[in-house]
Amino acid sequence: MAAAALRALALLATATLLIQSARSASFKVGGSTGGWDLNTNLNGWASAQTFTSGDTLTFNYDSMHSVVEVTKPNYDACQINNPIGTFTGGNTVITLKSPGKRYFTCGTAGHCSSGMKLEIDTVAAAVATPPPVAPVTPSTPPPTPPPQRPKPPPAKTPSPPPKAQSPKPHAHSPKSSSVAPSTSPSSSPSPLAPASSSLAPPPFVAAAPAPQPSAADNVGRKAKVALGFGLVVFMLFDF
Repeated sequence: MAAAALRALALLATATLLIQSARSASFKVGGSTGGWDLNTNLNGWASAQTFTSGDTLTFNYDSMHSVVEVTKPNYDACQINNPIGTFTGGNTVITLKSPGKRYFTCGTAGHCSSGMKLEIDTVAAAVATPPPVAPVTPSTPPPTPPPQRPKPPPAKTPSPPPKAQSPKPHAHSPKSSSVAPSTSPSSSPSPLAPASSSLAPPPFVAAAPAPQPSAADNVGRKAKVALGFGLVVFMLFDF
């Protein structure tokens, strides 16, 4: 955050310097038709100009003249004793660094009283106000969403019990073994038809009734029983 504030201040200072440099002007003393000499109405020219901080004054003159910066009292009295600055060479450039009044005369005797003097009133340069710098706020991370509960699995619908299937008839169920014999005398088994008599059970034959015993047989049987019984009794009494 501190680095961002310093960067914003540096940009503001750079913008101010660029604006002042773009707005600074260079003035040729006396204008395009005059100069630093005895023939130009120097203060008339200066009153028609607006000098701001950062502007420059260019003095063009010949070898019989010079540029001397003096205080207000010496300017009024045309005295060059204890000057602020003295310039020679024919081409002098003075930079108006700060607002206020500055006073210049020619160092040649008699020229100041003849009108070769200049008063410059410098005003502060208007500084364009840059747009306000938005405060840098630390970025806030997005809120963490609450943990989501796992969804329960969907309830399974019980499947219906399988339907009972009816038993299918066996593929190899025995065929009826009784085959009605043909009663037609004219019908005879086909020589191509398979013989099925070996597979059929023998026909049922009713048993003959047992012979009934005769009366003589009954008498003999009873006599045998009586004789046996008598022997048993005799043996018991004998013991």
